[in-house]
Amino acid sequence: MIKFLDQIRASGITPELIAEIIEAHKNDHDRMKKLYDRYQAEIQGVPILNRKAIEYEDFETGRVKRIDHKVNNKLNNSFDSEIIDTKVGYLFGHPIIYEFDDKRETGTTSPVKQLIDDFNTLNNTADEDSEWGKMATICGYGARLAYVDRTGVERIKNIDPWEAVFISDGNIHEPEYALRYFSVYNGQQKAEFYDQKYVYYFSTKDSSAFTLDEKKLHMFDGCPLFGLANNKELKGDAEKVLSLIDAYDRTLSDASNEIEQYRLAYLILKGLGADEETLEQLKETGILSLYDEKDDVSYLTKDINDAIIENHLDRLEGNILRFAKSVNFSDESFGGTVTGVAMKYKLMALENKCITMERKMTAALRYQYKLIFSAWGTRKKADASEYLKVWFGFKRNLPANVLEEAQTTTQLKGNISEETRLSLLSFVDDVQYELQKMNDEEEEYRKSMPPLTDIATDMDGDEDEPE
Repeated sequence: MIKFLDQIRASGITPELIAEIIEAHKNDHDRMKKLYDRYQAEIQGVPILNRKAIEYEDFETGRVKRIDHKVNNKLNNSFDSEIIDTKVGYLFGHPIIYEFDDKRETGTTSPVKQLIDDFNTLNNTADEDSEWGKMATICGYGARLAYVDRTGVERIKNIDPWEAVFISDGNIHEPEYALRYFSVYNGQQKAEFYDQKYVYYFSTKDSSAFTLDEKKLHMFDGCPLFGLANNKELKGDAEKVLSLIDAYDRTLSDASNEIEQYRLAYLILKGLGADEETLEQLKETGILSLYDEKDDVSYLTKDINDAIIENHLDRLEGNILRFAKSVNFSDESFGGTVTGVAMKYKLMALENKCITMERKMTAALRYQYKLIFSAWGTRKKADASEYLKVWFGFKRNLPANVLEEAQTTTQLKGNISEETRLSLLSFVDDVQYELQKMNDEEEEYRKSMPPLTDIATDMDGDEDEPE
């Protein structure tokens, strides 16, 4: 998309250029939409669900027909959604913690921190962040729009990534221009183009060509439609292993076909024949009379080497998880005895992948607050440059060993700050709130304590007299 950058800088955005950008984005649009359809297990998105049975020709006599194409199982093993949900649950299972570093007194909340908390509550940020990360993991990048609602309040919402195009010579989390396009119920196409100050609204209306409907200020200092990259290559987590997943689906489906075809096997009558009447009677009673000791009845079936199938499936599953850098938490190796360093080694590939996403998301969130603070600065609610004081904390979602955490933090008491020490506890979500509660409890306990003279009287039975 960088090829459009100079054109827009030179002559601005035009309806013709909008159509060119959408056409250039078509391949990425189709790729991301197909990945999301596959995540949802939609028929059009999963190859195995579209497999047709192979039609074999009849034998030469025309009286004997093949039956090995009568069964066509379509078993979808949704490893792709498992890979995505594992990462999202591990990285975003605990909501991102938003802190504002203004050197305030411990346990107090500044007006700007309250602004941030109210903004996150209004926008249901914990859920929005999780869904944003999920779409980036599926499609390669996610999209988010900052806007001012009808009441004049700053808001954010996630945009389907296949509807968003970022035009920049840098990263997509801070684009110079961005385009959103989509279809409405009557087949009409709409497009919204964003630059550093304005949003341009286009539509096709009665023709197939775009026309400019209106131009408005969007009230932010920067392009308000921005992206979250899953990685530098803008690829989804499961894209590298889709062929392996397809192979697993085919193998398991074919193995299921073989098992089911046992009941469709050919009936072999040795030493006797059967007319139509006898065969009809066999269907009703399931009984054949054998008069000679050489007569025999059996079924013609294929031998299935289940060991080869199982080994093949195990190898495919191992390679899928290995190359997607994921783990299977239901595996026996993740038993209750695995803790500490051993657990970290098992999670190293997943952790490395999540560290990349964490860095990308930190950059995107910092740009988001740059936009929000610019609007707050215009309304004199906060200084626009204070977005640099917002920090984001990520906590991995794993079963917690509370006893081990308590022992570790006890040994650290007095050696590190209380804020850092409390942040090591998995069950403490808001460190500042916990510090405030500790201060409140300490103050309440101090006020409820009797004076030292009263304590001395209670111990001696009488007030102490000076010697």
